[in-house]
Amino acid sequence: MDERPQITFCSGVGTVTGANFLLESPTSSKILVDCGMVQGERVALDENREPFPYEPASIRALIVTHAHLDHVGRIPKLVREGFKGAIYSTPETKSLAELVLNDAAGIIASEAKQDGKPPLYGSDDVQRVFPLWKTVPYHERLDVTGDISIFLKDAGHILGSAMVEVSVPASMPISTKILFTGDLGNSPAPLLRDTEAVGNVDYLVMESTYGDRNHEPKEERLKEFERIIKETLGRGGTLVIPTFAIDRTQVLLYELNNLVEQGRIPKVPVFIDSPMAIKATEIYRSSEALFNDQVREQIKRGDDIFKFPRLEYTMSREESQDIEKMKGAKIILAGSGMSMGGRVISHEARFLPDPKSTILLVGYQAAGSLGRELADGAKRIHANHENIKVKAKIETLYGYSAHKDGDHLVEFVRTAGDRLKETFVVMGEPGASMHLAQRLNDELGKKAIVPERRRPYPLLS
Repeated sequence: MDERPQITFCSGVGTVTGANFLLESPTSSKILVDCGMVQGERVALDENREPFPYEPASIRALIVTHAHLDHVGRIPKLVREGFKGAIYSTPETKSLAELVLNDAAGIIASEAKQDGKPPLYGSDDVQRVFPLWKTVPYHERLDVTGDISIFLKDAGHILGSAMVEVSVPASMPISTKILFTGDLGNSPAPLLRDTEAVGNVDYLVMESTYGDRNHEPKEERLKEFERIIKETLGRGGTLVIPTFAIDRTQVLLYELNNLVEQGRIPKVPVFIDSPMAIKATEIYRSSEALFNDQVREQIKRGDDIFKFPRLEYTMSREESQDIEKMKGAKIILAGSGMSMGGRVISHEARFLPDPKSTILLVGYQAAGSLGRELADGAKRIHANHENIKVKAKIETLYGYSAHKDGDHLVEFVRTAGDRLKETFVVMGEPGASMHLAQRLNDELGKKAIVPERRRPYPLLS
Protein backbone atom coordinates (compact mmCIF):
# COMPACT_ATOMS: atom_id res chain seq x y z
CA MET A 1 0.00 0.00 0.00
CA ASP A 2 1.00 3.65 -0.54
CA GLU A 3 2.73 5.26 2.48
CA ARG A 4 -0.02 7.89 2.55
CA PRO A 5 -3.59 7.66 3.78
CA GLN A 6 -6.08 7.12 0.99
CA ILE A 7 -9.83 7.39 0.42
CA THR A 8 -11.90 5.13 -1.80
CA PHE A 9 -15.42 6.28 -2.69
CA CYS A 10 -17.10 2.88 -2.70
CA SER A 11 -20.53 4.37 -3.48
CA GLY A 12 -22.22 7.73 -3.07
CA VAL A 13 -20.69 9.19 -6.22
CA GLY A 14 -22.88 10.07 -9.21
CA THR A 15 -25.99 9.74 -7.04
CA VAL A 16 -27.42 11.41 -3.94
CA THR A 17 -27.72 8.11 -2.06
CA GLY A 18 -25.55 5.20 -0.96
CA ALA A 19 -22.87 6.98 1.10
CA ASN A 20 -19.98 4.57 1.74
CA PHE A 21 -16.42 5.87 1.98
CA LEU A 22 -13.32 3.85 2.91
CA LEU A 23 -10.32 5.51 4.59
CA GLU A 24 -7.07 3.55 4.91
CA SER A 25 -4.14 4.72 7.03
CA PRO A 26 -0.46 4.18 6.10
CA THR A 27 -0.39 1.25 8.56
CA SER A 28 -3.40 -0.32 6.82
CA SER A 29 -5.99 0.51 9.46
CA LYS A 30 -9.33 0.76 7.65
CA ILE A 31 -12.42 2.68 8.69
CA LEU A 32 -15.67 3.45 6.91
CA VAL A 33 -17.69 6.63 6.97
CA ASP A 34 -21.35 5.68 6.46
CA CYS A 35 -22.77 2.53 4.91
CA GLY A 36 -25.95 3.65 3.22
CA MET A 37 -28.58 2.24 0.92
CA VAL A 38 -28.60 3.16 -2.76
CA GLN A 39 -32.17 4.30 -3.34
CA GLY A 40 -34.47 4.88 -6.28
CA GLU A 41 -37.91 3.59 -7.14
CA ARG A 42 -37.52 0.89 -4.47
CA VAL A 43 -36.05 0.88 -0.99
CA ALA A 44 -33.64 -1.98 -1.74
CA LEU A 45 -32.37 -1.82 -5.29
CA ASP A 46 -30.43 -4.79 -6.70
CA GLU A 47 -27.28 -2.66 -6.54
CA ASN A 48 -27.39 -2.99 -2.75
CA ARG A 49 -26.96 -6.77 -3.11
CA GLU A 50 -23.55 -6.40 -4.75
CA PRO A 51 -20.53 -7.46 -2.67
CA PHE A 52 -18.74 -4.66 -0.84
CA PRO A 53 -15.48 -3.69 -2.59
CA TYR A 54 -13.59 -4.47 0.64
CA GLU A 55 -13.60 -7.34 3.10
CA PRO A 56 -16.06 -6.35 5.88
CA ALA A 57 -14.03 -8.25 8.50
CA SER A 58 -11.01 -6.03 7.71
CA ILE A 59 -12.79 -2.81 8.74
CA ARG A 60 -11.83 -1.61 12.22
CA ALA A 61 -14.58 0.99 12.71
CA LEU A 62 -17.62 2.52 11.05
CA ILE A 63 -18.45 6.17 11.68
CA VAL A 64 -22.06 7.18 10.97
CA THR A 65 -22.81 10.81 10.13
CA HIS A 66 -26.59 10.59 10.59
CA ALA A 67 -29.56 8.22 10.59
CA HIS A 68 -31.08 8.59 7.12
CA LEU A 69 -31.38 5.29 5.24
CA ASP A 70 -28.98 6.35 2.49
CA HIS A 71 -26.29 6.64 5.18
CA VAL A 72 -27.14 3.64 7.43
CA GLY A 73 -29.21 1.27 5.28
CA ARG A 74 -26.55 -1.37 4.52
CA ILE A 75 -25.06 -1.63 8.02
CA PRO A 76 -26.97 -4.88 8.78
CA LYS A 77 -25.58 -6.37 5.56
CA LEU A 78 -22.07 -5.25 6.56
CA VAL A 79 -22.40 -6.94 9.97
CA ARG A 80 -23.90 -10.11 8.50
CA GLU A 81 -20.97 -10.37 6.09
CA GLY A 82 -18.29 -10.23 8.77
CA PHE A 83 -17.84 -6.70 10.20
CA LYS A 84 -17.02 -6.97 13.91
CA GLY A 85 -15.60 -3.52 14.61
CA ALA A 86 -17.17 -0.67 16.55
CA ILE A 87 -19.83 1.66 15.14
CA TYR A 88 -19.68 5.28 16.31
CA SER A 89 -22.19 8.13 16.13
CA THR A 90 -23.90 10.71 18.30
CA PRO A 91 -26.46 9.29 20.77
CA GLU A 92 -29.36 10.77 18.80
CA THR A 93 -28.19 9.17 15.57
CA LYS A 94 -28.07 5.76 17.26
CA SER A 95 -31.64 6.18 18.59
CA LEU A 96 -33.00 7.28 15.21
CA ALA A 97 -31.04 4.59 13.34
CA GLU A 98 -32.84 1.88 15.35
CA LEU A 99 -36.16 3.23 14.06
CA VAL A 100 -34.91 3.56 10.49
CA LEU A 101 -33.33 0.11 10.22
CA ASN A 102 -36.21 -1.76 11.83
CA ASP A 103 -38.64 0.01 9.50
CA ALA A 104 -36.42 -0.77 6.51
CA ALA A 105 -36.26 -4.46 7.41
CA GLY A 106 -40.05 -4.67 7.17
CA ILE A 107 -40.16 -2.94 3.79
CA ILE A 108 -37.29 -5.07 2.47
CA ALA A 109 -39.12 -8.25 3.53
CA SER A 110 -42.24 -7.10 1.68
CA GLU A 111 -40.32 -6.24 -1.48
CA ALA A 112 -38.45 -9.55 -1.39
CA LYS A 113 -41.70 -11.46 -1.08
CA GLN A 114 -43.11 -9.66 -4.14
CA ASP A 115 -39.93 -10.37 -6.13
CA GLY A 116 -39.49 -13.98 -5.01
CA LYS A 117 -35.96 -13.20 -3.78
CA PRO A 118 -34.35 -13.59 -0.37
CA PRO A 119 -34.39 -10.27 1.52
CA LEU A 120 -31.28 -8.13 1.62
CA TYR A 121 -31.39 -8.54 5.40
CA GLY A 122 -33.94 -9.18 8.12
CA SER A 123 -34.88 -8.03 11.61
CA ASP A 124 -32.41 -10.48 13.18
CA ASP A 125 -29.58 -8.85 11.24
CA VAL A 126 -30.69 -5.42 12.48
CA GLN A 127 -30.57 -6.63 16.09
CA ARG A 128 -26.95 -7.75 15.64
CA VAL A 129 -25.94 -4.19 14.74
CA PHE A 130 -26.61 -2.37 17.98
CA PRO A 131 -24.37 -4.29 20.41
CA LEU A 132 -21.50 -2.95 18.27
CA TRP A 133 -22.75 0.66 18.38
CA LYS A 134 -21.08 3.21 20.67
CA THR A 135 -22.05 6.85 21.10
CA VAL A 136 -19.82 9.90 21.02
CA PRO A 137 -20.85 13.46 21.91
CA TYR A 138 -20.03 16.42 19.70
CA HIS A 139 -16.60 18.04 20.20
CA GLU A 140 -14.87 15.14 21.94
CA ARG A 141 -11.86 13.62 20.19
CA LEU A 142 -11.77 9.83 20.18
CA ASP A 143 -9.16 7.32 18.97
CA VAL A 144 -10.99 4.68 16.93
CA THR A 145 -7.87 2.76 15.89
CA GLY A 146 -4.24 3.10 16.94
CA ASP A 147 -3.58 5.70 14.28
CA ILE A 148 -6.98 7.24 13.41
CA SER A 149 -9.00 9.59 15.60
CA ILE A 150 -12.33 11.33 15.05
CA PHE A 151 -13.96 14.57 16.20
CA LEU A 152 -17.69 15.17 15.58
CA LYS A 153 -19.09 18.59 14.67
CA ASP A 154 -22.74 19.61 14.28
CA ALA A 155 -23.88 19.37 10.63
CA GLY A 156 -27.30 20.91 11.35
CA HIS A 157 -29.00 18.48 8.94
CA ILE A 158 -31.20 16.35 11.21
CA LEU A 159 -31.16 15.66 14.93
CA GLY A 160 -27.74 14.29 15.88
CA SER A 161 -26.22 14.74 12.41
CA ALA A 162 -22.46 15.13 12.46
CA MET A 163 -19.55 16.09 10.31
CA VAL A 164 -16.67 13.72 10.98
CA GLU A 165 -13.19 15.23 11.25
CA VAL A 166 -10.71 12.37 10.90
CA SER A 167 -7.04 12.73 11.86
CA VAL A 168 -4.35 10.39 10.50
CA PRO A 169 -2.06 9.58 12.29
CA ALA A 170 -3.99 10.23 15.47
CA SER A 171 -1.05 10.57 17.84
CA MET A 172 1.18 12.96 15.86
CA PRO A 173 1.27 16.76 16.39
CA ILE A 174 0.96 17.22 12.62
CA SER A 175 -1.56 14.89 11.03
CA THR A 176 -3.65 14.78 7.89
CA LYS A 177 -7.16 15.99 8.66
CA ILE A 178 -10.15 15.04 6.51
CA LEU A 179 -13.64 16.38 7.12
CA PHE A 180 -16.51 14.17 5.92
CA THR A 181 -19.58 16.40 5.93
CA GLY A 182 -22.33 13.80 5.67
CA ASP A 183 -25.36 15.88 4.67
CA LEU A 184 -25.23 19.60 5.44
CA GLY A 185 -28.19 21.38 7.01
CA ASN A 186 -30.12 24.20 5.38
CA SER A 187 -29.11 26.69 8.06
CA PRO A 188 -30.62 28.65 9.63
CA ALA A 189 -33.19 25.89 10.13
CA PRO A 190 -36.51 26.22 11.99
CA LEU A 191 -35.53 23.74 14.72
CA LEU A 192 -31.84 22.90 14.75
CA ARG A 193 -28.60 24.74 15.33
CA ASP A 194 -26.53 26.05 12.41
CA THR A 195 -23.92 23.97 10.60
CA GLU A 196 -20.49 24.52 12.13
CA ALA A 197 -17.55 25.86 10.12
CA VAL A 198 -15.18 23.63 8.13
CA GLY A 199 -12.15 24.74 10.13
CA ASN A 200 -8.51 23.93 9.49
CA VAL A 201 -8.52 20.65 7.57
CA ASP A 202 -6.45 19.31 4.67
CA TYR A 203 -9.25 17.57 2.75
CA LEU A 204 -13.00 17.97 2.52
CA VAL A 205 -15.49 15.29 1.40
CA MET A 206 -18.76 17.13 0.91
CA GLU A 207 -22.28 16.49 -0.30
CA SER A 208 -23.75 18.23 -3.36
CA THR A 209 -27.45 17.30 -3.45
CA TYR A 210 -28.43 20.84 -4.47
CA GLY A 211 -25.04 21.81 -5.86
CA ASP A 212 -26.51 23.27 -9.06
CA ARG A 213 -29.52 25.16 -7.72
CA ASN A 214 -30.83 27.36 -4.93
CA HIS A 215 -33.88 27.11 -2.71
CA GLU A 216 -36.44 29.88 -2.48
CA PRO A 217 -35.38 32.44 0.15
CA LYS A 218 -35.97 31.27 3.72
CA GLU A 219 -38.15 34.26 4.51
CA GLU A 220 -40.52 33.14 1.73
CA ARG A 221 -40.91 29.46 2.63
CA LEU A 222 -43.30 30.01 5.55
CA LYS A 223 -45.36 32.50 3.49
CA GLU A 224 -45.61 29.95 0.68
CA PHE A 225 -46.49 27.17 3.09
CA GLU A 226 -49.25 29.32 4.57
CA ARG A 227 -50.53 30.22 1.08
CA ILE A 228 -50.70 26.58 -0.05
CA ILE A 229 -52.54 25.58 3.13
CA LYS A 230 -55.10 28.39 2.85
CA GLU A 231 -55.74 27.82 -0.86
CA THR A 232 -56.23 24.07 -0.44
CA LEU A 233 -58.45 24.34 2.62
CA GLY A 234 -60.37 27.17 0.95
CA ARG A 235 -61.30 24.77 -1.85
CA GLY A 236 -62.44 22.24 0.75
CA GLY A 237 -59.62 19.97 -0.35
CA THR A 238 -57.09 17.76 1.37
CA LEU A 239 -53.42 18.78 1.61
CA VAL A 240 -51.22 15.67 1.39
CA ILE A 241 -47.56 16.18 2.26
CA PRO A 242 -45.20 13.24 1.65
CA THR A 243 -42.74 13.69 4.48
CA PHE A 244 -39.53 12.11 5.66
CA ALA A 245 -40.15 10.69 9.13
CA ILE A 246 -37.03 12.28 10.55
CA ASP A 247 -36.69 16.07 10.70
CA ARG A 248 -39.07 17.07 7.88
CA THR A 249 -42.10 15.92 9.86
CA GLN A 250 -40.88 17.65 13.01
CA VAL A 251 -40.07 20.90 11.18
CA LEU A 252 -43.49 21.02 9.53
CA LEU A 253 -45.18 20.19 12.84
CA TYR A 254 -43.36 23.13 14.41
CA GLU A 255 -44.43 25.46 11.59
CA LEU A 256 -48.03 24.22 11.76
CA ASN A 257 -48.02 24.69 15.53
CA ASN A 258 -47.02 28.33 15.11
CA LEU A 259 -49.51 28.99 12.28
CA VAL A 260 -52.40 27.47 14.25
CA GLU A 261 -51.54 29.17 17.55
CA GLN A 262 -51.15 32.54 15.81
CA GLY A 263 -54.52 32.12 14.08
CA ARG A 264 -53.00 32.35 10.61
CA ILE A 265 -54.61 29.16 9.27
CA PRO A 266 -57.98 27.51 10.03
CA LYS A 267 -58.12 24.84 12.72
CA VAL A 268 -58.74 21.72 10.65
CA PRO A 269 -57.78 18.10 11.36
CA VAL A 270 -54.04 17.52 10.93
CA PHE A 271 -52.84 13.91 10.83
CA ILE A 272 -49.32 12.61 11.37
CA ASP A 273 -49.80 9.28 9.63
CA SER A 274 -46.47 7.53 10.11
CA PRO A 275 -45.56 5.29 13.06
CA MET A 276 -41.87 5.99 12.51
CA ALA A 277 -42.43 9.75 12.38
CA ILE A 278 -44.43 9.56 15.60
CA LYS A 279 -41.61 7.69 17.34
CA ALA A 280 -39.00 10.05 15.87
CA THR A 281 -40.97 13.03 17.17
CA GLU A 282 -40.66 11.63 20.69
CA ILE A 283 -36.87 11.42 20.25
CA TYR A 284 -36.85 15.05 19.06
CA ARG A 285 -39.06 16.03 22.00
CA SER A 286 -36.49 14.58 24.43
CA SER A 287 -33.52 16.29 22.72
CA GLU A 288 -34.35 19.98 23.03
CA ALA A 289 -30.75 20.79 24.04
CA LEU A 290 -29.86 20.38 20.34
CA PHE A 291 -32.52 22.88 19.17
CA ASN A 292 -31.60 26.44 18.27
CA ASP A 293 -31.89 29.27 20.80
CA GLN A 294 -35.22 30.57 19.49
CA VAL A 295 -36.95 27.19 19.78
CA ARG A 296 -35.51 26.46 23.22
CA GLU A 297 -36.77 29.83 24.43
CA GLN A 298 -40.21 29.09 22.99
CA ILE A 299 -40.30 25.75 24.86
CA LYS A 300 -39.09 27.47 28.03
CA ARG A 301 -42.14 29.75 27.82
CA GLY A 302 -44.37 26.65 27.98
CA ASP A 303 -45.14 25.96 24.31
CA ASP A 304 -45.37 22.28 23.38
CA ILE A 305 -44.11 22.79 19.84
CA PHE A 306 -45.34 19.40 18.64
CA LYS A 307 -48.92 19.71 19.92
CA PHE A 308 -51.83 21.94 18.89
CA PRO A 309 -55.65 21.72 18.56
CA ARG A 310 -57.00 19.03 16.18
CA LEU A 311 -53.61 17.38 15.69
CA GLU A 312 -53.84 13.58 15.67
CA TYR A 313 -51.10 10.95 15.60
CA THR A 314 -52.33 7.82 13.82
CA MET A 315 -50.31 4.73 14.71
CA SER A 316 -52.53 1.91 13.46
CA ARG A 317 -53.36 0.94 9.88
CA GLU A 318 -57.08 1.16 10.74
CA GLU A 319 -56.69 4.76 11.94
CA SER A 320 -54.86 5.57 8.72
CA GLN A 321 -57.65 4.15 6.59
CA ASP A 322 -60.24 6.12 8.54
CA ILE A 323 -58.58 9.40 7.52
CA GLU A 324 -59.65 8.96 3.90
CA LYS A 325 -63.27 8.40 4.97
CA MET A 326 -63.37 11.74 6.75
CA LYS A 327 -65.11 14.40 4.68
CA GLY A 328 -64.02 18.01 4.52
CA ALA A 329 -60.73 19.88 4.53
CA LYS A 330 -57.75 18.32 6.29
CA ILE A 331 -53.97 18.06 6.24
CA ILE A 332 -52.11 14.73 6.09
CA LEU A 333 -48.39 14.29 6.68
CA ALA A 334 -47.37 10.74 5.80
CA GLY A 335 -44.26 8.83 4.76
CA SER A 336 -42.38 8.38 2.63
CA GLY A 337 -40.85 11.69 1.56
CA MET A 338 -40.24 10.59 -2.03
CA SER A 339 -43.45 8.54 -2.26
CA MET A 340 -41.51 5.29 -2.59
CA GLY A 341 -43.70 3.40 -0.15
CA GLY A 342 -45.47 3.83 3.14
CA ARG A 343 -48.90 5.19 3.93
CA VAL A 344 -48.61 8.26 1.71
CA ILE A 345 -49.09 6.07 -1.38
CA SER A 346 -52.64 5.24 -0.32
CA HIS A 347 -53.42 8.90 0.37
CA GLU A 348 -51.98 9.96 -2.98
CA ALA A 349 -54.02 7.31 -4.77
CA ARG A 350 -57.12 8.66 -3.03
CA PHE A 351 -56.54 12.41 -3.48
CA LEU A 352 -54.50 12.78 -6.70
CA PRO A 353 -57.71 12.49 -8.79
CA ASP A 354 -59.34 15.28 -6.73
CA PRO A 355 -58.87 18.76 -8.28
CA LYS A 356 -59.68 20.39 -4.93
CA SER A 357 -56.73 18.70 -3.23
CA THR A 358 -52.99 19.42 -3.25
CA ILE A 359 -49.89 17.24 -3.06
CA LEU A 360 -47.06 19.31 -1.57
CA LEU A 361 -43.51 18.07 -2.22
CA VAL A 362 -41.11 19.44 0.38
CA GLY A 363 -37.85 17.61 -0.25
CA TYR A 364 -35.49 16.12 -2.79
CA GLN A 365 -37.18 13.62 -5.13
CA ALA A 366 -34.76 10.98 -6.40
CA ALA A 367 -34.82 9.87 -10.02
CA GLY A 368 -37.15 6.89 -10.41
CA SER A 369 -39.36 7.81 -7.45
CA LEU A 370 -43.06 8.57 -7.68
CA GLY A 371 -42.32 11.94 -6.11
CA ARG A 372 -39.96 12.74 -8.98
CA GLU A 373 -42.68 11.84 -11.50
CA LEU A 374 -45.08 14.25 -9.81
CA ALA A 375 -42.44 16.98 -9.57
CA ASP A 376 -41.71 16.56 -13.29
CA GLY A 377 -45.38 17.11 -14.16
CA ALA A 378 -46.69 13.60 -14.80
CA LYS A 379 -50.36 13.62 -15.80
CA ARG A 380 -50.89 9.97 -14.93
CA ILE A 381 -49.06 7.78 -12.44
CA HIS A 382 -49.17 4.17 -11.24
CA ALA A 383 -49.73 3.77 -7.49
CA ASN A 384 -51.47 1.26 -5.25
CA HIS A 385 -51.77 -1.09 -8.26
CA GLU A 386 -53.85 1.55 -10.08
CA ASN A 387 -53.35 3.90 -13.00
CA ILE A 388 -54.31 7.28 -11.61
CA LYS A 389 -54.99 10.59 -13.34
CA VAL A 390 -53.26 13.53 -11.70
CA LYS A 391 -55.90 16.20 -11.20
CA ALA A 392 -54.81 17.50 -7.81
CA LYS A 393 -52.55 20.54 -7.71
CA ILE A 394 -48.87 19.64 -7.36
CA GLU A 395 -46.82 22.16 -5.39
CA THR A 396 -43.11 22.12 -4.57
CA LEU A 397 -41.53 23.92 -1.67
CA TYR A 398 -37.86 23.03 -1.46
CA GLY A 399 -37.02 25.78 1.04
CA TYR A 400 -37.86 23.22 3.71
CA SER A 401 -35.16 20.93 2.40
CA ALA A 402 -32.75 19.82 5.12
CA HIS A 403 -29.86 20.30 2.65
CA LYS A 404 -27.86 23.43 1.86
CA ASP A 405 -28.40 24.85 -1.62
CA GLY A 406 -25.67 25.74 -4.10
CA ASP A 407 -24.82 29.22 -2.80
CA HIS A 408 -24.71 28.05 0.80
CA LEU A 409 -22.51 25.06 -0.07
CA VAL A 410 -20.02 27.52 -1.57
CA GLU A 411 -20.27 29.74 1.53
CA PHE A 412 -19.66 26.68 3.69
CA VAL A 413 -16.35 25.98 1.92
CA ARG A 414 -15.36 29.62 2.50
CA THR A 415 -15.15 28.74 6.20
CA ALA A 416 -12.23 26.37 5.54
CA GLY A 417 -8.77 27.29 6.77
CA ASP A 418 -5.78 27.98 4.53
CA ARG A 419 -4.46 24.41 4.68
CA LEU A 420 -7.35 22.98 2.58
CA LYS A 421 -5.67 21.15 -0.31
CA GLU A 422 -8.60 19.52 -2.10
CA THR A 423 -12.35 19.01 -1.92
CA PHE A 424 -14.03 15.81 -3.08
CA VAL A 425 -17.60 16.54 -4.19
CA VAL A 426 -19.91 13.55 -3.67
CA MET A 427 -23.55 12.64 -2.89
CA GLY A 428 -25.16 14.40 -5.84
CA GLU A 429 -26.41 13.70 -9.33
CA PRO A 430 -23.54 14.16 -11.81
CA GLY A 431 -24.61 17.60 -13.03
CA ALA A 432 -25.02 18.96 -9.51
CA SER A 433 -21.65 17.62 -8.34
CA MET A 434 -19.78 18.90 -11.39
CA HIS A 435 -21.42 22.32 -11.15
CA LEU A 436 -20.45 22.71 -7.49
CA ALA A 437 -16.88 21.52 -8.08
CA GLN A 438 -16.51 24.07 -10.88
CA ARG A 439 -17.82 26.88 -8.67
CA LEU A 440 -15.36 25.99 -5.90
CA ASN A 441 -12.51 26.06 -8.38
CA ASP A 442 -13.60 29.26 -10.14
CA GLU A 443 -15.04 31.38 -7.33
CA LEU A 444 -12.90 30.33 -4.36
CA GLY A 445 -9.75 29.15 -6.09
CA LYS A 446 -10.09 25.88 -4.15
CA LYS A 447 -9.17 22.66 -5.92
CA ALA A 448 -12.30 20.51 -6.15
CA ILE A 449 -13.03 17.33 -8.07
CA VAL A 450 -15.82 14.81 -8.47
CA PRO A 451 -14.05 11.53 -7.62
CA GLU A 452 -14.47 8.30 -9.53
CA ARG A 453 -16.30 5.51 -7.85
CA ARG A 454 -14.05 2.81 -6.33
CA ARG A 455 -10.79 4.54 -7.33
CA PRO A 456 -8.35 5.03 -4.42
CA TYR A 457 -7.17 8.63 -3.88
CA PRO A 458 -3.89 8.96 -1.93
CA LEU A 459 -3.78 12.04 0.31
CA LEU A 460 -0.74 14.28 0.69
CA SER A 461 0.25 14.98 4.28
